[in-house]
Amino acid sequence: MLFPHPLLQALRDAPARPAFEHGGRTVSRDELLDLIRRLAGAMREAGLGPGRAVAIRTGVTPEAFAAHMAAHALGCRVVGVRPGYPPGQLAHVLSLGIDAVLVDPGTAGPLLLGTGTALSLGPVAGAADLLARPDDGGPLTVSARPDDVAALTFTSGSTGRPKGCAITYRAFGEHWAWQPRVWSPVAQAFARGFERYLLFGTLASMVVLEFLAPCLLGGGTAVIPEEDGRPLFPYAIERHRITGSIITVPRLTQMLDLLERDPADVSSLRVLMVSGSPIGPKRLAAAAERLGPVVYQGYGQTEAGNVAMLTPEHIEAGVVAPVGRPHPMVELSVRDDDGLEVPPGATGEICVRSPYVMAGYWADEEETRDTLRDGWLRTRDLGHVDEDGFLHLAGRSRDVIMVNAMVVYAGPIERLLTAHPDVAEAYVAGAPDEGTGEAVHAFVVPAPGRVPDPAGLAALVRAELGDDSVPQTITTVPGVPVATSGKPDKRALLTLHGIG
Repeated sequence: MLFPHPLLQALRDAPARPAFEHGGRTVSRDELLDLIRRLAGAMREAGLGPGRAVAIRTGVTPEAFAAHMAAHALGCRVVGVRPGYPPGQLAHVLSLGIDAVLVDPGTAGPLLLGTGTALSLGPVAGAADLLARPDDGGPLTVSARPDDVAALTFTSGSTGRPKGCAITYRAFGEHWAWQPRVWSPVAQAFARGFERYLLFGTLASMVVLEFLAPCLLGGGTAVIPEEDGRPLFPYAIERHRITGSIITVPRLTQMLDLLERDPADVSSLRVLMVSGSPIGPKRLAAAAERLGPVVYQGYGQTEAGNVAMLTPEHIEAGVVAPVGRPHPMVELSVRDDDGLEVPPGATGEICVRSPYVMAGYWADEEETRDTLRDGWLRTRDLGHVDEDGFLHLAGRSRDVIMVNAMVVYAGPIERLLTAHPDVAEAYVAGAPDEGTGEAVHAFVVPAPGRVPDPAGLAALVRAELGDDSVPQTITTVPGVPVATSGKPDKRALLTLHGIG
């Protein structure tokens, strides 16, 4: 069933059930469906339809989600604009063949409004307010075509320009999260556990939409919390009796620390998906011990969606080192530098094949050819698959530091440091060095009640990984800055500590 048909049908099946809670109001599924219909009619009048591109930069609201789904019903190419882009990156995103831009009163800006037809959700000077347009009374029909691009979602590029991952309507039609007819037992568990789903971040994120899907398709309610000056995790969980959400590793770390100092009732949680960056086995086990059998770990990429998952059952059985087993529709192939598959247990580049892998990078044929080969997507991540089918990560093939002309991978150093009992988290980055070309720099977050010894940690790295991998500096930090994507920002660590 072509996307977004399954969502529209799920809304029709339970019209009175709440779809969203936001700002003290409840939006029923019938009201959401009517909002999608009205916005689709207004967008159609503005000239949008199959193959047309609309860039959307809004806050997280029921109206914003309805606008995304209305654009998809029309068969548009929805270009998600993340918050926090500097002007140069924003200009690049808006240069990719945009026909219209949709904003709201909180996100409008000159660069956005100066690209294509300006549309808004609410009153914005210089833009047509779609919510104020009269209802044309027309039916909601899906005009999407299978091989058209449904969404461009962006990942950071090695050149500093965001890369647009093109996901087709056909791919969404086979996506594990958006198609209840092919839900695995794990996806069904998400749907049950996301009865009250904490929705935050940005709708321009593929991860946010990917995990919102089981909530809405499974009959749950997406709760958009209002800020009250306290961290969402754990206090919004207590306030709204949240049953499920996604969480980044830095937020999880903060949540566990807060629960120690200022406890909150998080007993309503049934599913907490940790994603965005690798989590150390110790931290994962500690989270499961504190929160109970509700913690999942996911591994994926914008280009491929969620690839593998570690479940509470795995964690309870003591399996905390891998990132999980692949989804039923996902194939993994670990390959050497010549592109040949290596046997189980051997480390190589992780390649992925599934029906919902991206079609390519928009307007970047060279990078597409290098990333997609014979139907397989090169993740640029290193790892291995063990005899039980679990995927283990060993680092990022491009997360490298050139020390004395030798390649040093950050991942192995981070894992070694994190395994030390004095260290809760470790982040490794490279910076220019006159003597060695580049030098390794490490930042460690201490384990509770511990004081890391830089000399001892350096000796550990030297003994396990060799001289080239030894950090030139090991700095103890209280936490790691977080980029707008929600991932740890290693570059910011270097800048904050005057390195490089």
